[in-house]
Amino acid sequence: MQFELESRNTLIPASKTSINLLYVIAGTLLLAISAKIQIPFFPVPLTMQTFVVLLIGFAFGWRLGGLTVLAYLAEGAAGLPVFAGTPEKGIGIAYMAGPTGGYLLGFLAAAVVTGFLAEKRWDRTWLGAAAAALIGLTVIYAFGLLWLGTVAGWDKPVLEWGLLPFLPGEALKLFLLGAVLPLAWKFFPGK
Repeated sequence: MQFELESRNTLIPASKTSINLLYVIAGTLLLAISAKIQIPFFPVPLTMQTFVVLLIGFAFGWRLGGLTVLAYLAEGAAGLPVFAGTPEKGIGIAYMAGPTGGYLLGFLAAAVVTGFLAEKRWDRTWLGAAAAALIGLTVIYAFGLLWLGTVAGWDKPVLEWGLLPFLPGEALKLFLLGAVLPLAWKFFPGK
């Protein structure tokens, strides 16, 4: 992404770095908001957090998308209540070391993977965008389930706790991403 901005009349000259910083801040705010809003859904309430993680990867690319999610994780590690269930279920590193910690790490990996696939133009068609989103979701759940099994114990119903209840909501998000991304390219052809 390159921007050419007229900055002679601004207090702080705009640069690629300052624009990217604004993207990172906006992305972390959007992630925090998406973690807090719950939509009634079956069998568990739906948040749009995984949707936003993948969207950040698609929109920002792998470098800036990864940096945005890393900044979000740093905010949470520092004790800001940006994660779902915080501050009620704890904050900071203690929360991140709990059963959802793997999903949080998966967010970072998924933003990088989907950002990479977007840079390879997978997000230009419904099928490509849906496939890239499915890969991103698979990354999130792979990290999450591995961590959950390690924390809770592999003798527990890890899939029933950490995957199966979320599949209907994730299918809806996958469909939305597959539909929205190619449409966005028609309005913002950019590259």
